[in-house]
Amino acid sequence: MKQHISHMVRNRAERYGEREVFRFRKRNSKFYSSLNWKQLLADTDLVSKALISLGFGHEAMIGIFSENRAEWTIADLGILAIRGVVVPFYATSSATQAKYIIDETGMKILFVGNKEQVTKALWLADNCTTLEKVVVFEEGECLQDSRFISWQDFKSLGIDASLTPKLEKLLEEAQTEDLATIIYTSGTSGEPKGVMLGHDNFMYAFKIHESRLNVTENDVSLCFLPLSHVFERIWTYNMLYCGAINTFLENPREVIETLPLAKPTVMCTVPRFFEKTYDGIQKELATWPGYKKKIFNWSIKIGHQIIEFRKDAKNAPITLSFKHRIADKLVLSKLRKVLGGNIRFMPCAGAAISPKLLRFFHATGLNITYGYGATETSATVSCFRSDIFDFDTCGSIMPGIDFKISSEGEILVKGKTIFKGYFKKPEATANVLNNGWYHTGDQGKLIRNEYLVMIDRIKDLMKTSVGKYISPQKLELLLGQDAFIEQVIVAGDNRKYVTALIVPSFDNLQDYYKSLGHVAVENEKLITMPQIIQLIQSRIDILQLELTPYERVVKFTLLPEPFSILNDGLTNTLKVKRNLLLQKYSHLIDKMY
Repeated sequence: MKQHISHMVRNRAERYGEREVFRFRKRNSKFYSSLNWKQLLADTDLVSKALISLGFGHEAMIGIFSENRAEWTIADLGILAIRGVVVPFYATSSATQAKYIIDETGMKILFVGNKEQVTKALWLADNCTTLEKVVVFEEGECLQDSRFISWQDFKSLGIDASLTPKLEKLLEEAQTEDLATIIYTSGTSGEPKGVMLGHDNFMYAFKIHESRLNVTENDVSLCFLPLSHVFERIWTYNMLYCGAINTFLENPREVIETLPLAKPTVMCTVPRFFEKTYDGIQKELATWPGYKKKIFNWSIKIGHQIIEFRKDAKNAPITLSFKHRIADKLVLSKLRKVLGGNIRFMPCAGAAISPKLLRFFHATGLNITYGYGATETSATVSCFRSDIFDFDTCGSIMPGIDFKISSEGEILVKGKTIFKGYFKKPEATANVLNNGWYHTGDQGKLIRNEYLVMIDRIKDLMKTSVGKYISPQKLELLLGQDAFIEQVIVAGDNRKYVTALIVPSFDNLQDYYKSLGHVAVENEKLITMPQIIQLIQSRIDILQLELTPYERVVKFTLLPEPFSILNDGLTNTLKVKRNLLLQKYSHLIDKMY
């Protein structure tokens, strides 16, 4: 078998035939439809031949601008089979963000999903000189415009049998080094850069993941993170590689409601998912009577004791194991049912996560396989092993990856998963690729010659006016543990002391305020109340007791609105846009000095 995603898919389709591969729900349907391997290959071939009929082939830049859905991956695989280059867009991207990518790549054809993206695509078709054709996935959303074509009508272009030899020729000519995709990093600052990844990068990633993660053809995954991001994209490919079933979720905000229906055994996640889930559990716990809280806390305590043995691949004492069986029946198994009840493990990456949060979910029996990676490294550089791991790290370095820490403390990575450069940006490429080593821009350290600890983005490290270096990530994780703090970013670069912008947990704050005998008020007014400011101050003081004086947040300002994708405070992968927010709220920061 050639080392090419298209050949891998054809190999699996021949092996599995009528076996189910995709699950999805059509608009307004409560029930899942499914697709088997034979149908998947037939559909991807129709996409490939339709593209050939329109004159597309090797190295054609083809965009996908859609929410998650089966058609996304079918189009993706169809493009790859003609040796085309897939250029994904986040479903929430603005028209101007999409225009930048279309113009830079010279894109001529674009696949789009729902009405929102169709509206943006109309503007793009009018304002991008190269864009000629738009294929619309969603039934009933295609415009009466000669440049737009429905998904079904597009696929019908591929029925012509005379196109089959042309597809077969392209498949025969396919090379392992073919460029597979250009993924534009949303970035927390700066101009978007197109990361070029080849089939060789992906195929090697499958092999090293196979040796680290035990995914089988019996697994079911829930695809809810954006397919436009390398994490969910490579995970979706990996499900195909392993012969597993993938369930598509269009609206990620429905993930908690969907989990009990989809009942996945594996799924990739980001820290924000667990932060919100934990907050929900704690909010529900607060309403329980005292005796139920005691049972819950006892069960979690037993879970914490068990994982101290499991993380070192040791057997727990018989007495503790007996207590754990009771705790699992009373509480822990019920918590797992919130996530469907069948989860074996959940790869998690994309941002820092609190070790306290990792321990909590592991204590419930949910195995979070936390790791570190980047788009430029085809995702995973390190992650938890299934047998031995350390909660205070980003896991063990993946097999087959060359890794080192520079004299300046920067994480450097080399190997077959490293990207081929930034599209049309040779200078930016030269800045981060040196003799095959990718300079990540992250500060880290390796402990016990195996476990990676990622400290912070080097650019984000702050140096106070008295010359002390401080990690914002460390402080933000610490303060973010508090039940009354939803989000936080700290400032202090070239300043006398550290300050913070804090988005409170307004539900918890309102409950607290009402417990003092007051009636609920608007959030904008609530954050000005002396009782609220004093509450946050007292909780910050407690959290910072073990910090050195120069690390501590001295002053803070409460914000009335959470950071979100809509207000441009978060990236599409839910990372905080630190530099943009520091600039946006610079007037508030200045007032604290």
